[in-house]
Amino acid sequence: MTVTDNPSTPVPLLLLGRGADPTSERGVECPGDLPAASDPDLVERARAARDALGERVFVLGHHYQRDEVIQFADVTGDSFKLARDAAARPDAEFIVFCGVHFMAESADILTGDHQQVVLPDLAAGCSMADMARLLQVEDAWARLAAAGVAEDTVPITYMNSSADIKAFCGRNGGAVCTSSNARQALDWAFSPEGAGGKKVLFLPDQHLGRNTAVLQLGMSLDDCVVIDPHKPDFGVTDDELRSATMLLWKGHCSVHGRFSADSVADVRERIPGVNVLVHPECKHEVVTAADYVGSTEYIIKMISAAPAGSAWAVGTELNLVKRLAAEHPDKTVVFLDKTVCFCATMNRIDLPHLVWALESLVDGRVVNRIVVDDDTAHWARVALDRMLALPGSGAIKN
Repeated sequence: MTVTDNPSTPVPLLLLGRGADPTSERGVECPGDLPAASDPDLVERARAARDALGERVFVLGHHYQRDEVIQFADVTGDSFKLARDAAARPDAEFIVFCGVHFMAESADILTGDHQQVVLPDLAAGCSMADMARLLQVEDAWARLAAAGVAEDTVPITYMNSSADIKAFCGRNGGAVCTSSNARQALDWAFSPEGAGGKKVLFLPDQHLGRNTAVLQLGMSLDDCVVIDPHKPDFGVTDDELRSATMLLWKGHCSVHGRFSADSVADVRERIPGVNVLVHPECKHEVVTAADYVGSTEYIIKMISAAPAGSAWAVGTELNLVKRLAAEHPDKTVVFLDKTVCFCATMNRIDLPHLVWALESLVDGRVVNRIVVDDDTAHWARVALDRMLALPGSGAIKN
């Protein structure tokens, strides 16, 4: 059987809390007895555990987390900022990452061997990261080799990917990027002074790759093809692989992918003069219909700097939009879509899980530790270091 006969390994269907898939980006087992969500003492228990651990623990809170969890974070931020914050705290014995699995992996890669990274709920994964599994990507790379284009292709993976996908890019001359520096990563990939590639395999979010290539590098939509791991031959012909410049993996964010051009049109009709601000993980038709496009940090800065009385419709995760609205009562800040949509896996980190993780540490038990094996960590770090060497960063459109 050739790799094109069966382009992907079947993804097992596992119920949360029952069973585990070691090849998946995230775990699904949730060991331990959690305190009841109705426990009125949860906040006090969390404070007591934090006080007992003192400087031994450093708690990271992603922007998309619930307020009940964010209140206990030492720092807040996006995924890579938090991982770097953890690396800057070498005295902290425990890093409790209130985010999702790939974020905790990055923290483990960047922190010291003496530090232990804890994810309060192992089922807090990322649907986008899970859309690019290592076996699938290796099969796709073999498909590119069979078409004679692999040697001209540089793999670039978005930060929202598993450690083994980052390591794949590191082994094959590629790099990692964030939503802030995707353009710089692509410039590096194509530059003779950089990787010197003629093509880029962009993983795992097709929308960020497409938006960056078209809106920032001046490519056309015809320069992009989609690599679909669930179709024979990955859904592309040899001629398409040879003629395309951007090979986009068929992945997306389940939150940002739900916004539509109709969402933009509807909010403009409801709120005259509204500024539409969206994340570059949104579909191309949403990004082109918006007024501003940029990373999570860019969105926060734009709202903070906006004049009083201005109106903003924000296309990103709802917890963050609600928090921005509460922090800026002098402005109108609304969710872009009429339908409520939280990041379901991020929201698995709740106060009971945080209390359980902290109290376990107080009792001398390290639960839900995230450990990246040495070889994977080495090559993922190679890809991350290539990203860290990139100059500057910026938003896609303003």
